[in-house]
Amino acid sequence: MNSFKKLAHWYFSRAALPYWSILMLDCMFVVFAGLLAYTVHHGSAQTLDVIESLAATMCIFLLCFLLSFKIFHTYNGVIRYSSFNDLLRIGGAVVLAVVLGAAIFLVLGPKSWLVEFGLADIILMGLFVVAFMWTIRVWVKTIFEQTSRRPDTNKAYILGIKTGGAALAKSIRSQVDSPFTLDGFVSSEPEMEHRMLMGVKVYPFDMSLPEVMKKNKVYTLIVSPFMMDELRENEDLINHLVTDGIKILVMPHAREWDGKTDLKIADLHPVNVEDLLPRAKIEVDMEAAAELLEGNVVMITGAAGSIGSEMVRQIAEYKPRHLVLVDQAETPMHDIRLMMKNEYPDIKAETVVADIADKRMMERLFNTFRPEYVFHAAAYKHVPMMEDNPYEAIINNVHGTMNIADLAVKYGTKKFVMVSTDKAVNPTNVMGCSKRICEIYVQSLDKALKEGKVEGETQFVTTRFGNVLGSNGSVIPIFQEQIKKGGPVTVTHPDIIRFFMLIPEACKLVIEAGTMGKGGEIYVFDMGEPVRIADLAKRMIKLSGAKDVEIKFTGLRDGEKLYEEVLNDKEITLPTFHPKIMVAKVREYEFDEVKADLVELVASAPTSDDMTIVAGMKRIVPEFKSQHSKYEQLDKDRD
Repeated sequence: MNSFKKLAHWYFSRAALPYWSILMLDCMFVVFAGLLAYTVHHGSAQTLDVIESLAATMCIFLLCFLLSFKIFHTYNGVIRYSSFNDLLRIGGAVVLAVVLGAAIFLVLGPKSWLVEFGLADIILMGLFVVAFMWTIRVWVKTIFEQTSRRPDTNKAYILGIKTGGAALAKSIRSQVDSPFTLDGFVSSEPEMEHRMLMGVKVYPFDMSLPEVMKKNKVYTLIVSPFMMDELRENEDLINHLVTDGIKILVMPHAREWDGKTDLKIADLHPVNVEDLLPRAKIEVDMEAAAELLEGNVVMITGAAGSIGSEMVRQIAEYKPRHLVLVDQAETPMHDIRLMMKNEYPDIKAETVVADIADKRMMERLFNTFRPEYVFHAAAYKHVPMMEDNPYEAIINNVHGTMNIADLAVKYGTKKFVMVSTDKAVNPTNVMGCSKRICEIYVQSLDKALKEGKVEGETQFVTTRFGNVLGSNGSVIPIFQEQIKKGGPVTVTHPDIIRFFMLIPEACKLVIEAGTMGKGGEIYVFDMGEPVRIADLAKRMIKLSGAKDVEIKFTGLRDGEKLYEEVLNDKEITLPTFHPKIMVAKVREYEFDEVKADLVELVASAPTSDDMTIVAGMKRIVPEFKSQHSKYEQLDKDRD
């Protein structure tokens, strides 16, 4: 056996056979198939009696097959990489050759120098040719896959037996250096249990699966993209699989599979809590968004951040004429530049390292590029950091937004879409209040434009949603690092809950709301069911397979509250064009008054202490009530 493997390895390590060698082999199959078919019907004795005439007959058939092989390119491929399409081409070539041969004999009629080859003989010969050509290709491919398998290859089951599962299986078997060997399929369809598919067994997707996998020494379960919802619904089974040391691999959630393109094994990653977040599929009116964005100049601020960078990817799909990407983080912007160059080389993109609070620089950008659409995602967002640095919250979040909004009006931007947060609702911290001030400014400016008090045509739309899983500074990477170090995992309070959404989904809704809005709206996203942070931590620990990692409760941070709200107490929501997007009805403000207050706040911030700055914010947003913060004293003094 070892000698055979060495011989096979030596053979397959060489260059592929030249096409004429494959063609000669196939011609030999044709001649042998013809002799065999005639012998089956007429006996070996008669075959030997007419061998000379039979040879002439085979020459005619050989010409038919050579023509057919040429048309269908059956000999151009590399046998070791034969696919189902190659087998189909062989079948088509044989059918054509058989038809041509039958037609020629029909036209020629009986000849003394030819053997009378009946229709049954011709059909049987065709079947033999197909069998021989298919067999040699399948045999060579099988030997190649077996002998070229990496020594560290792992046996794997695939969850899913339809399009997604079949695509994964094809990728595993066709990849030369695949780290996996397909050992079985898993399905929840009762009628498929214990059947065979692609030469391997189908196992039931139930609580017996962990035991079956351990018994068969299979420690990898690869999940089809179309089976993710079913996986999420089986939390107990997931826990058992993880506990038994079985690795669950999934495709990235950031990109939805179209069911057509090849699935790459290299893209698989261990399942994590983001993958298992219960969520409904979000449909976006891509045609409407493309109609507005295609061929236009689009500016994205905060383009290197978690939300901004995903918006860059999604908006690039709509083929804008020019992307103007702005962020003050140099290294992440360099990453964005490389991403655009590699993934979207046909789209012109400017990657600008700049501060949105620098009005002269921003004006230069607007004057140069004249963006028709602005997606404003730039902001300082970390609650504890802004609680300690209210000046930066005013200068970056408030003053920066004022700059971008004013310039959008001045330079004729069609639509300005601002990314806000649920922390702007009844804010309890400086960051949330700064975002609420931004909302008030762009809404009042939109109102002034519609009333003709300010000259311009820009429409201002605000989108408001909760936390996004996997964003920079979110609990996910923090918990992952803590688990890696062996714990403890720190949670501020056992009852703290948050609304979560995945970054790609949030960005889809931002684009949908932004392009569909008419101006002045605050769109609120349906964030689904709130998630208890302590439960999130427990699940991450379970998925990691780590042992004895404790959860430690540290107490609420400055400005933090137990429950995030999406709407103000006095607000109501109305349905919109999308089932997961509502529009909030909020109090309207007069732009002249708002601008005067904000100009004063921004101008006084550099020379004011923290308490004075926050007091000014509370005057503009009376519902801002500090919690777990030194600024609570201001509320007591105000009362």
